[in-house]
Amino acid sequence: MGAFMIFHSNIKDPKKFQGYAQSVPITLKPFGGELMTKGKTMKVLSGSHDHQNVGILKFPDSAKAKGWYESQEYQDLILNREEAADMTIISYEEL
Repeated sequence: MGAFMIFHSNIKDPKKFQGYAQSVPITLKPFGGELMTKGKTMKVLSGSHDHQNVGILKFPDSAKAKGWYESQEYQDLILNREEAADMTIISYEEL
């Protein structure tokens, strides 16, 4: 079953965020990950949500998703991510 990671973010430093975003794709390849989409929140239709941006990654399975997130290559980007944006990351397994 496929697995997804959804990134909800508010960008604090656009220049640093651009550097982070450009560095992520190369880290996805060994795990079969791909960027499905990214965009901005248009309107909250129900409930509450305080993030302006979203990105969705897809992986072949949950083990690959976990492997990517825990990989040294991605871990090396986390400090930049934290300086660039406030982010909530949620992983999902396809049903």
